[in-house]
Amino acid sequence: MVKKRRSASAAVKKTYLALVLAFLYVPIVVMIALSFNASVSRAEWTGFTLNWYKKLLQREDIIAALEVTLEVAALATIASTIIGTLGAVGMHAMKKGWASLLTNVSYLPMTTPDIVTGVSLMLMFVFMKIPLGKGTMLMAHIAFDTPYVLFAVMPRLRQMNPNLYEAALDLGCHPLKALYKVILPEIAPGIVTGALLAFTMSLDDFVISYFTSSTDQNLSMIVYSAARRGVEPSMYALSTIMFVIILLLLLAVNRRSSLEEMK
Repeated sequence: MVKKRRSASAAVKKTYLALVLAFLYVPIVVMIALSFNASVSRAEWTGFTLNWYKKLLQREDIIAALEVTLEVAALATIASTIIGTLGAVGMHAMKKGWASLLTNVSYLPMTTPDIVTGVSLMLMFVFMKIPLGKGTMLMAHIAFDTPYVLFAVMPRLRQMNPNLYEAALDLGCHPLKALYKVILPEIAPGIVTGALLAFTMSLDDFVISYFTSSTDQNLSMIVYSAARRGVEPSMYALSTIMFVIILLLLLAVNRRSSLEEMK
């Protein structure tokens, strides 16, 4: 009787998991398939083609959005990696009370809904009379990317032997040189993981970018604008490319995390 209940429970769990996975990934599989469909209609398959991918390269708005996306993502990743790494080092050196307070405050951008963050940043830029554009989009991306770097680096700092830094100072090493020669090599895996996360989050952001930019559009905003007019097959191709890139980045992050846990 007990075995039957356990087998029934296992079957229910597997069925539930299968339904959740189907709900999440079947639409993505359909979208990828439609990006290779020669027909404009979603209702029929008329053959395999790469024409929709070729048409992407012929659209100036797509090329311009790609440039904005990569530029903002790259600059935001560099800036947030530097700020997040230095912030993590500083918080690690603080007293427990202050470090705990700043840690809880740093969680806010990650737990706050994107629309709240986007509207708040937009109002701040308007209040400060900063014209909305690529610059404000970049600042917004740095703001929400930094906590991901911060919390990727913090575990590496906790695992580091604190005597290494103190020994370097005792031997006459300048604090900045000790930071560069001792601390940074120890926390380098966390920095790389944080940078990959920041780049991934910045690459596919829509909500915050939508509220903090006026004329400059990234790829997510282009897809949204196209969806309002009626989705073209070329948008399936663009969405597929974005999905594959983000998937590869996430796999790289998970791979690094697994290797770190094995050490």
